[in-house]
Amino acid sequence: MKANWNTLHRLWMLLAQAVTVGAGLLIAWHAFGPASPPPARNDVVTIHEAAGSTSLASTILGRRDTGYRSAARKASASVVNIYTRSASSRRSRRGQDSLSLGSGVIVAAQGYILTNNHVVDGATEIAVMLPSGKVADAQLLGRDPDTDLAVLKVDATDLPPITFAEPGSVQVGDIVLAVGDPFGVGQTVTQGIVSATGRNRLGINTFENFIQTDAAINPGNSGGALVDIDGNLVGINAAIFSESGGSQGIGFAIPVSLAREVMDQIIAHGRVERGWIGVVARDAKHGAEDAAGAVVEKVQRGGPGERAGLRVGDTVTAMNGKGIADATALINETAMLAPGSRVEFKVTRHGVPMAVAVELGRRPMPAERRR
Repeated sequence: MKANWNTLHRLWMLLAQAVTVGAGLLIAWHAFGPASPPPARNDVVTIHEAAGSTSLASTILGRRDTGYRSAARKASASVVNIYTRSASSRRSRRGQDSLSLGSGVIVAAQGYILTNNHVVDGATEIAVMLPSGKVADAQLLGRDPDTDLAVLKVDATDLPPITFAEPGSVQVGDIVLAVGDPFGVGQTVTQGIVSATGRNRLGINTFENFIQTDAAINPGNSGGALVDIDGNLVGINAAIFSESGGSQGIGFAIPVSLAREVMDQIIAHGRVERGWIGVVARDAKHGAEDAAGAVVEKVQRGGPGERAGLRVGDTVTAMNGKGIADATALINETAMLAPGSRVEFKVTRHGVPMAVAVELGRRPMPAERRR
């Protein structure tokens, strides 16, 4: 039976996020005390990157007898459990503290851990269970709600960092493994394939470029690793489509290219700096099948767009000579530039083409934009 959009629309988008576990599941969280000052960021961060790929023949021969044991072992050593407590946490019926559980990936031996923003959002206390079994306090270095990524720092050294795959190396049909701690049962590895790449307009994040996979991703897997058959990181597990709350073969991961870009900025600056035009726009093709561009529907008062003279009804068709296909392209292209950049937009107003020069502002965090 062919599924139509109405059928798919009835599926609710579930972030594969925190599952609630009793404090009794934690063998030790003795370090879960008052937050200490954020750690200094003057250490040198070393990121491991994959070397050139091996031949297909040697890859097949190497896995004929061992399956994906080596990849699973390699990746699992760099995936951690993340426990959070927030001000809204309630005590369980047995009087134990209710804690939230997610996953994270060690990205540098100096104690840097990459995870999802929604895993740690609102947390007043964060602890990480390391591969050794040790539980350590974690500090939130920074987060980026627009991509649902966050970076933590634990006071530990010589941790086993994941190896980053080459950006764009994963293709549709490739076998991948998802590593995390679903439902708090313990670290788990599931296998699937890459079903699609470049998924967007899902309404999950502001900036979307998801890898879609049928590897089982369940609540508690959020922030865990999606790796290739060599155990190299290709994505950060983030969300699933589900009617029941469990995996139904449609999972999404943030690609390593985007994750690396956000992670580097957070480690260096504590936040992600993006250019911002200060308008709300819709696709021009909503009004005409062959139209391209983004139609301005709202101009934020005092924002960069208003100061430059952009008006409601303007159709933005190009930026610095590069065509703007739709509203998503307008947001993405401006976000790739640094705040303070001067940009020339090609605009059509009442059928008349014109150029509007805008000095981009700093894109506010989502909470700031709601004020």
